[in-house]
Amino acid sequence: MAETPLYTALKSHADLHRASFHTPGHKNSEMMRLFNVDFTELPDTDSLYEASGVIKRAEDLMSDLYGTKHTLFSAGGCSLCIQTMLKLALPYGGKIIASRMIHKSAVNTMALLNADVRWIMPKVDSDTGLFLQIEPENIETALRQDPNIACVYITSPDYFGHIADIASISKVCKRHNVTLLVDNAHGAHLKFLPEDSHPITLGADMAADSAHKTLPVLTGGALLHIADSKFAPYAKAAMSIFGSTSPSYPIMASLDVCNNWLRGNGKFAFFALQEEISEIKETAAQKGILDDCENVDPVRLTLNVAKIGISGDCTAEYFREKGIEPELSTHERVVFIATPMNLPEDFERLAIAIKNLQPAGDALPIRCPVFELPIIKKSLHSSLFSPSERINSCNSVGRVSTGTVCPCPPGIPILVPGEVITENSVKNLLYYGIFLIDVIK
Repeated sequence: MAETPLYTALKSHADLHRASFHTPGHKNSEMMRLFNVDFTELPDTDSLYEASGVIKRAEDLMSDLYGTKHTLFSAGGCSLCIQTMLKLALPYGGKIIASRMIHKSAVNTMALLNADVRWIMPKVDSDTGLFLQIEPENIETALRQDPNIACVYITSPDYFGHIADIASISKVCKRHNVTLLVDNAHGAHLKFLPEDSHPITLGADMAADSAHKTLPVLTGGALLHIADSKFAPYAKAAMSIFGSTSPSYPIMASLDVCNNWLRGNGKFAFFALQEEISEIKETAAQKGILDDCENVDPVRLTLNVAKIGISGDCTAEYFREKGIEPELSTHERVVFIATPMNLPEDFERLAIAIKNLQPAGDALPIRCPVFELPIIKKSLHSSLFSPSERINSCNSVGRVSTGTVCPCPPGIPILVPGEVITENSVKNLLYYGIFLIDVIK
């Protein structure tokens, strides 16, 4: 008998009819049922990496919407955009300052490009146990210590919606004549909030948006925004190095349709969403579980249920029983990604579930692994391609990692290639349930 395990699982999940507060941002709305257009490069459909016709026009319209010098479509997710902007900023390798809060795809790309990374470790908020965004002063200090830095790389917002002070960091970078790159995977929608806080608006030179996370776009649809015109002529060639030669036309078409929707509905829709989430946040605040702070994405909802004695993972199951699928749960928290594609009944269901969530006792203790600046033994590049062996994490102290071990969240790698494994590294590996590690032979 023929089997379709993946397709069957997807259909079965759809049949649960849960309120979707996770990616993708389109929430399987009617907009996404238009795509019986799976074609390829044809005379009338253009070609992504040599765009001169309809794809170029679609990208130009997106560029105009975001106010960039050039915006590129990606059917390979935000990872392809990150790979491209790093290649543009570091065409022959070189030195880069990076926040240690970083996606695995960026680390691997830096290794491929033979980048020399100067890491900045984010501070921990002692009250919440969450990592804070790095500050402009951190960047200033690092740039003064080394005048040969080519670019600065940060991730903003993070999974919990915390946004860096990009405007101030941009001023620091411009003063030192270095390029500012922003992994804005969770912030494609920031352009359309009542207060525009998109990285390009705030002064970033390039930003990578995972459009499918918060906009009505098929999974894998992403945008690379370029504000510095010197990078634009080389962008397509750089993207073609990493991207598939058969990019998905339905994904690219969904970016195009999204652009049209944003022009007609974006500001109004996200204003209404912010109002809706504001009311739900008030409900959560009354329960004592709202995890909010300054400089946070106003439409990202994070509940700190550890405050009322419940683990995040248990609470996620509670929401599933109530017909709600969250984006993420941790020991302390549950994260929800809402978009304008959510239905009114989704928000009603979520608000009622929060109201009915019952405390279970005293607050749970904050669990936060300690991350230390690494001991670098070999370069990222040489370590990634070194002969390796897989050993028990408990026996790995003193060995050198060949891979990137990056739990998400917090999005801070425990190890990247070329780093010495310490006692603290092992503690973190075991904390995240990583019992085997690849090391240089």
